[in-house]
Amino acid sequence: MFTLFQRDDCHLCDQALAVLAQARVPGLDSVFVDDDAALEARYGLRVPVLRDAQGRELDWPFDVAAVEAWIR
Repeated sequence: MFTLFQRDDCHLCDQALAVLAQARVPGLDSVFVDDDAALEARYGLRVPVLRDAQGRELDWPFDVAAVEAWIR
């Protein structure tokens, strides 16, 4: 399970989603930080951020090769 923390109307988030699709990341869920004060405080300036089930985080920018290496 992977979670992408993102914002509404975020062109970098759109780019990150395209990279994650190319990398065929399984079980991807999106969480929008805009309406949650705690998430906004933690991720507001960092989005997009990819997090795995163990809590590891990969900050943008990343490419397909970086994602594939990170999920192994």
